[in-house]
Amino acid sequence: MKAIILAAGLGTRLYPLTANKPKALVPVQGKPLLQHQIEKLKKLGFTKLLINIHAFGDQIIDFLDQNKNFGLDIVISDERKDLLDTGGALNKARNFISGNEAVLIHNVDVLTNLDIRAMQNEHLLSDSIATLAIRNRETSRYLIFDNANRLKAWGNIKTGEKKGDWSSRHKIKAAFSGVHIISPEIVDFFPAQEKFSIIDFYLSISEKQRVGGYFHDDSEWLDVGKPDTIQLAENLKFLG
Repeated sequence: MKAIILAAGLGTRLYPLTANKPKALVPVQGKPLLQHQIEKLKKLGFTKLLINIHAFGDQIIDFLDQNKNFGLDIVISDERKDLLDTGGALNKARNFISGNEAVLIHNVDVLTNLDIRAMQNEHLLSDSIATLAIRNRETSRYLIFDNANRLKAWGNIKTGEKKGDWSSRHKIKAAFSGVHIISPEIVDFFPAQEKFSIIDFYLSISEKQRVGGYFHDDSEWLDVGKPDTIQLAENLKFLG
């Protein structure tokens, strides 16, 4: 099984913890975030990983070398010269994505015990080109789904910005969890530009291709994007 760990973010919200290291190497419970993700995926049976890098990317390369890639087949997608946004990162990884199996995408700074195997099954059974992990939580940016759990719109309640189809019949509101699964044929729909938002892309194809939502309110989830949430992560029992 294949997965992509998105580790190229600047980590500005985590400063000063990221003053001299990438956010992927910020420690939680004695291990870098990246190691938590790799070990989780390895335990689930993933054997091929792609990791994108940007700020302090050489440290990530050295970390993986020192740990012999944790016994996995790991490919580095180098964005040190130019950060590509999530959509652009996946487009750059299109050769890795291509094939005959779905690919898991996981933000390095998202810690969760959501049932990835159940999410994979839902993705395959629903015949979706992409499945987004979502949950009911407070946020400034929401995804809107119809009653069949198909993505229809996006909105920012702070700025009032809206995208997509905001018809009254589309009423299911949820927050994106930073974990998604894509089918390999999605690369045929990637736009020509080098950088683009993955959510904007999902919205652009959602009328003709099924982009589904997978609720995981029964699991634990934490975005460790800020120093205070790093402290909260020290108490997460499922990481032990």
